Amino acid sequence: MSNFAGVNNMKTVKFWIEAMRLRTLPVSVAGVVMAWALAVADGSFMLLPALLCLVFAILCQIASNFANEYYDYRAGRDRVGREGPRRGVTEGDISPKCMKYATYAVLLVAACVGLLLTYWGGLWLIAVGALIGVGALAYSTGPWPLSTHALGEVAVFVFFGLVPVSFTYYVQALTVTREVLLAGAAVGLMGANVLIVNNYRDMADDAAVGKMTLALLLGARSMPVLYVLNVIVAMACLWPVISALGGAWYVLPVLFVAASVAIARQMTLRMGRSLTPLLGMTAVAMAALSILLLIGTVTC
Repeated sequence: MSNFAGVNNMKTVKFWIEAMRLRTLPVSVAGVVMAWALAVADGSFMLLPALLCLVFAILCQIASNFANEYYDYRAGRDRVGREGPRRGVTEGDISPKCMKYATYAVLLVAACVGLLLTYWGGLWLIAVGALIGVGALAYSTGPWPLSTHALGEVAVFVFFGLVPVSFTYYVQALTVTREVLLAGAAVGLMGANVLIVNNYRDMADDAAVGKMTLALLLGARSMPVLYVLNVIVAMACLWPVISALGGAWYVLPVLFVAASVAIARQMTLRMGRSLTPLLGMTAVAMAALSILLLIGTVTC
């Protein structure tokens, strides 16, 4: 009997880990680490607030993923056997009530972490944190869910690019420079590519439930092109950082554009679930870019 209970507990843990969507979590890591690189370069890096920003970003993304599961289920936007990763609530693995409670519990923990950051950045950051919390929910719910009005990529650009880079840098340097905003835009564009692959994969499912995404609005042929354009513009935005490193670092934009062309090519050759690994590759690539730039600023 105890062995049976142990198996069930392991399955439950597996379902919750799936709901966190670990494949996409490098997106939230990328923006924070990019800000670390910029702070190191400017001599303003502080370890404790930097780490707290990382924890805050990851918690907010997990809360957003949980909210997406719960509110898409409640609105009938998910189907059993969908092309994308298994949705625990829709498949009956996790109760809707548990997912709802988990969403707000994770947001509460994120809020507590955010309050600690006011020690360095000031009490006005409470308003920023509240806006981020609303954004985590507004992606999937509210009177005008962003994910159902072809604004998902815009939300990712703002909340996974401009916001984490700018405010992670701010709590350390107490200012935001043009280079920081450009780096935030670069991370946001690459983060939007993760959603581009996601929505490209889910076009049939989304169309069936009336969920309007950018992929459905612009058409399938536009998505691989947009994917590559986003990376090209992102590399242009990062040029001040890369040029400051100089030397062999000039190869970095070339490698990332080449990799984006290869992934975009694969998008045109794959369908359904076979596209999911490209989503993970895109998320890992943007996190790797931030880590490489951090290494560059530390060592140069």
